[in-house]
Amino acid sequence: MKPRKNTKRVPSFRKLLRTSKIKLDNKLKNKQYKQQSAARKYRKEQKKLREAVRDAISKKPFPLEECRKKQAEKREEEEEEDALPLDMMDEDDLKLMEDLALKASFLTRDLSSNEPVHIKKRKHETVIDKYEKVPRRMQTEPEKELIHLLPIKDKGGIIPQTMEKPVLDGAQDEEDTEEMEDAEDFNEEALPVLTPEEMAAQRRQKLQERKMHIAALASVILSDPDNNIKKLKELRAMLMEQDPNVAVIVRKLVMVSLMEIFKDIAPSYKIRPLSEAEKATKVKKETQKLREFEEGLVSQYKFYLENLEQTIKDWKQRKLKKSNVISLKAYKGLAEIAVKCLCELLVALPHFNFHNNIIVLIVPLMNDASKMISELCCEAVKKLFKQDKLGYASLGVVKVISGLVKGRNYDVRPEVLKVFLHLRIKEVELQKDSEDIAPKKKFMTYKEKRKNLSRMQRKWKKAEEKLERELLEAEASESKEKKLKLHTETLNIVFVTYFRILKRAQKSPLLPAVLEGLAKFAHLINVEFFDDLLIVLHSLIASGGLSYRESLHCILSAFHILSGQGDVLNIDPMKFYTHLYKTLFSLHAGGTNDDIGIVLQCVDVMFAKRRKQVSQQRALAFLKRLSTLALHVLPNSSVGILATNRVLMQTFPRMDLLLDNESQGSGVYLPELDEPEHCNAQNTALWELHLLQRHYHPTVQKFAAHLIAGAPTEGSGALSLDLSQRPATEHFEAYSMRGMTFNPPVASVTPRRKDTFSQMDSFIDEELNNQLQHRVGTVVHKLLDFAKYLKESSLS
Repeated sequence: MKPRKNTKRVPSFRKLLRTSKIKLDNKLKNKQYKQQSAARKYRKEQKKLREAVRDAISKKPFPLEECRKKQAEKREEEEEEDALPLDMMDEDDLKLMEDLALKASFLTRDLSSNEPVHIKKRKHETVIDKYEKVPRRMQTEPEKELIHLLPIKDKGGIIPQTMEKPVLDGAQDEEDTEEMEDAEDFNEEALPVLTPEEMAAQRRQKLQERKMHIAALASVILSDPDNNIKKLKELRAMLMEQDPNVAVIVRKLVMVSLMEIFKDIAPSYKIRPLSEAEKATKVKKETQKLREFEEGLVSQYKFYLENLEQTIKDWKQRKLKKSNVISLKAYKGLAEIAVKCLCELLVALPHFNFHNNIIVLIVPLMNDASKMISELCCEAVKKLFKQDKLGYASLGVVKVISGLVKGRNYDVRPEVLKVFLHLRIKEVELQKDSEDIAPKKKFMTYKEKRKNLSRMQRKWKKAEEKLERELLEAEASESKEKKLKLHTETLNIVFVTYFRILKRAQKSPLLPAVLEGLAKFAHLINVEFFDDLLIVLHSLIASGGLSYRESLHCILSAFHILSGQGDVLNIDPMKFYTHLYKTLFSLHAGGTNDDIGIVLQCVDVMFAKRRKQVSQQRALAFLKRLSTLALHVLPNSSVGILATNRVLMQTFPRMDLLLDNESQGSGVYLPELDEPEHCNAQNTALWELHLLQRHYHPTVQKFAAHLIAGAPTEGSGALSLDLSQRPATEHFEAYSMRGMTFNPPVASVTPRRKDTFSQMDSFIDEELNNQLQHRVGTVVHKLLDFAKYLKESSLS
């Protein structure tokens, strides 16, 4: 008869996923009850065994050692012959015998007492001796397993309910055991020793099978997401791949595949949970199908994000599960892939569910010790800021970053704050009428209506135009107000973070990022804070603890404040002009060459946007000093400076004074003086332009020749459109040499052919050539006596 197969199966991962929390709690309680009952049963068996030992000891004494048995029998016979009866012994001897009997071994011990044997000796026994004295258990009958049922609750409390597990027939057990033994024997015989090449081939085959399975599941889901949403669960189950040979690669592939699938099938709206009333109402089949799809999608998306989060946490905490098949070193690669997937979902699905949870995961990783993970997260946040038009996602990220900076006591990377520079905030809450907000639509005039339309048509046209105007006003005002409100709230949080650092952490490495952010958003600050902020910026510059770039950011922030809403204030920032003027020569072609981009922005804000508040003497002094600076910087900086000088010459009148040799007024130019108003710049000339006209860079030559001609806007001395319409900062970036390239590229030199030139002798004079040949042909054989000079020097 063919033996029956064991139909019992290990529960699959899919079945475990469906297990609810209540079932898991019941399983845990059953396990605890089972352990308690097993411990109770073990204690009862030990107690019975001890009682049985005591009964055996009382009936039969413990046997002595075999080697001393004969000697003991002889001694007993001798003692019996020599021993006296008790009635013939003295009272002292009898008392001594009784005392010795009380101190005797377990043969004379009172067996009715509950005191364990050798209680005094156990204090000094070793662990091994104790283990050896524990009696061995003999399995006389199989243990009956208990199944714990749901407990019953009454007035007295909770009463646990159990029942014995039904025992199978002995024949069935024997068949199962025989089948298991046969399977074990078969497995032992079927495990050949594989060579490394065979193991690698087997691993490639397994990996190829997993890849094909992943691709098949992904294609089925993408082809019809509504009907195949359950396949997501099967694909997500592969995140728990247990084969140690392919586990790491398979899990990475599944992570990336699921990320791409969710990006493709996620709808363009947020899925909200259904209320009880909505679930109870009857709906169409299409609606019910859509609800099931959305519910399954949100559920699987949540489980997927939890898997990614757990992978990152396990790697950060250096924890591994006991049953895990992946090493701790390989977990780092898994964590990096999980971070990449989260970054992609952060950027691709800002409107979908659980986006705030992704933000909470990503923002702390921007300050991670791993540079690669930190850069990944920062780049993802920058992309999110750039593409976020309305501002919901930006507001969420800014809130979490502000809390992170405050919670870490300002000990974060500067890159975390630099992401604020990519916010798309150009305006905040402004008071405007709804007519200004509504887009202008051209409507027919009264005369046109009288001329082209009848009375009834004019009536309908009037009602239609009124309705369209109201709809346009409502739509535009709502979206505009919502956007301005979000931007205002976001900017308030950014400024709170900046002001905290300015107040409490002025020596922090975050200060450059704060000053750079203030320089960008200073025109949006409330006017009430302008005076205090200018005082703080000037005190930072005067303290001398800032680097040159940080001081430039302070100057740029101050002038951004004064060029926006601050132009109504009567403030003369002469101290900021003076600081920039006296520190311009700190720039050179070395490490500070990149700071010239900030200087060009400062000059643009200080002169071009404030030309009515700047005197001619100040403009002449800066024009002269910038021209001198253009001589000892890199070509891209020279082009940017000359473009700025061109704007100065076209903005301010009578700048052509510096192109003339004649002096204007009294005084002599003092180039070493740090005050631009009193250095007499009108009595000098721009002789630097003649040197720059012979510069090796062709664009510098063009700008220098253009400025010597007086910076005309048209004519022979005018610049081309591509040079004249670009701002100075774009010239600085366009001609940059960071990539070790020359812009415009240098023309390649063609190699010279050998037959294009005659011999070198043809270039030498004929008479000189004859003398040279004569001298070369004359060979002089003369011995050199080096010792001669040594003798002469020693004699002298």
